[in-house]
Amino acid sequence: MAVRERVYYSMLKIEGTDFSGGIMNNIILASASPRRKDLLKLAGVRFTVLPATGEEQISTDIPWEAVEQLSLQKAQMVAKSHSLEEGTLVIGADTIVVYQGKILGKPKDAEDAVRTLLDLQGNTHQVYTGVTVLKKQECQWIPNTFWECTDVTFYPVSPEEIQAYVETGEPMDKAGSYGIQGTFGIYVKEIRGDYNNVIGLPLGRLLYETKKMGINLRG
Repeated sequence: MAVRERVYYSMLKIEGTDFSGGIMNNIILASASPRRKDLLKLAGVRFTVLPATGEEQISTDIPWEAVEQLSLQKAQMVAKSHSLEEGTLVIGADTIVVYQGKILGKPKDAEDAVRTLLDLQGNTHQVYTGVTVLKKQECQWIPNTFWECTDVTFYPVSPEEIQAYVETGEPMDKAGSYGIQGTFGIYVKEIRGDYNNVIGLPLGRLLYETKKMGINLRG
């Protein structure tokens, strides 16, 4: 698994976190996603945002393997690039959209976004999120990596409606060219699985997996 050796990071200050004396708590979210941050805050988790800004690489086109690789790389980038205390948890996550077995990335331009949404409308696609929890134990990082999949079905959407949505600019930074919590969410017909997984973090599964590790994220 290839990981860039030189990666640069930025620290984001969140409510209740003070960086003046270094990292003040031992739960780190290795993601700049405001949606993942909001979900963790909703669960009552106190954490520090320390995102990896390096480029991840995948060696497979199998969706669940791809998201596991990406989440592991994100967590490892942060864990290996900072001196973190014993017991620290690093949470990495990555989400992809899949239609007819093909991984859909972020749109290259507006035309690409329109093409993607024309494919997705009236059909069912999958959203995969991989999550890695690294725990520092006896100077080693112990990983727990897992994935969740949610089926999302859209009602038929006209080309004019899709064009109007793309012109808002909302889909341009999102895998699959839409955000379910945004405007295009009004066209959702059915969701099978974890809604939070579509947003970007299967929160219930994360809490369950950390409990199995003997960790209460909300404690």
